[in-house]
Amino acid sequence: MTRSIIKAAAWTLGADTDDDTPEGVYSVVCSSCGAEPAVTENERLPVEVWALKHTGLNPDHRRFKVKAETFWCVTPAEGNPYGEKDAQDV
Repeated sequence: MTRSIIKAAAWTLGADTDDDTPEGVYSVVCSSCGAEPAVTENERLPVEVWALKHTGLNPDHRRFKVKAETFWCVTPAEGNPYGEKDAQDV
């Protein structure tokens, strides 16, 4: 077995575009009562509509904690030895 140390290798950080990875995950929680709708993937509109309707039904509930999660992936940049290894594994 050969061991090697890569002293410098370029990497690229970007959106994870794997087929089963969502583009985004969205959720919201009412700061007044803790109510929250179902979490949604790839669409923020349902949680936005829920917040507006919640305030319509509860006029004093106007503040929300919003979470929007995205997913990243690090890949070898051109010239990175791991890129050559990945190509061989395919």
